[in-house]
Amino acid sequence: MNKQLEVVTFGESMGLFTPPMDKTLESAKQYFRSFGGAESNVAIGLARLGHSVGWFSRLGQDPIGVSILKTLRGENVDVTRVQLSEGVSTGFMMRHIKTGRVEVFYNRKSSAASMMKPEDVDEQYIKQAQILHITGITPSLSSSCRETVYYAVNIAKQNGIKICFDPNLRLKLWSIEEARSTLMPLIEKADYFLPGLEELELLFETKDWDVIQDKLKHLKATSIVKGGKGINYVVSKDGTSEVLYELADNVVDAIGAGDAFCAGFLSGVLNGLSPCKAVERAHLNASVVIQDHGDWEPLPEAKTIDQLISKQQFVER
Repeated sequence: MNKQLEVVTFGESMGLFTPPMDKTLESAKQYFRSFGGAESNVAIGLARLGHSVGWFSRLGQDPIGVSILKTLRGENVDVTRVQLSEGVSTGFMMRHIKTGRVEVFYNRKSSAASMMKPEDVDEQYIKQAQILHITGITPSLSSSCRETVYYAVNIAKQNGIKICFDPNLRLKLWSIEEARSTLMPLIEKADYFLPGLEELELLFETKDWDVIQDKLKHLKATSIVKGGKGINYVVSKDGTSEVLYELADNVVDAIGAGDAFCAGFLSGVLNGLSPCKAVERAHLNASVVIQDHGDWEPLPEAKTIDQLISKQQFVER
């Protein structure tokens, strides 16, 4: 690929099966098919906002994997480094709402993506990017995936490429102790760190916001902390800024909001905005997604966000 990419990301994308909204997985006779994956969600979000982005992974050479590949290509995400593997399957998940609570059932053990290894990383592909985006999901999938993430991060560090890290803590996949020992080295190498407040409480083993802020201020990264009600925090060596926002009136589906937030933030950074202004774009991007169904389907285009920015006033303090 000759064109330089603004962002490169990688990780597992899985088939997604959901029943009609008034049914559970047990009672439904038909299901909707889509897919989801934190990194591919971010890639689609960035592409819709007008950025050049590449995503790579391993997918099974099966109908689910081929469908994911074709959809991402159709969304203007570069997928030239994706591998379709024979003899292994693309992972999938099933999701429904039962008694008002979202339940997710995973079938990802020994999936194609879980077999990613450092040799799958094209060094030149990463070197052409401005930002490498990673999450904490990929290193939780297997030891070889963990080595792959570390290898990609080292390539980025050696070549002056910024690293964006969203911990995306999934305690169904590993213990907090294992997650902490694996993710802390990535946090320390990140340039942009996008945790939720609850994730920080688990990773830093404290609920004391002053202690959490102090730990964040000692990092290299600019940290964007999500989770305050009506408030996001930007924490760096220079101190803490609060970015206030209005809560959405009509929350339909919160799944995918964090990925939309990340895409909006990176878009702002790539467009030269300050971290606080980039957080404003991030919030608006996420607010559009939570007012509709789907992990990535509602992700907006840049003109939608520009229109919202012109109508909505944010307060920084």
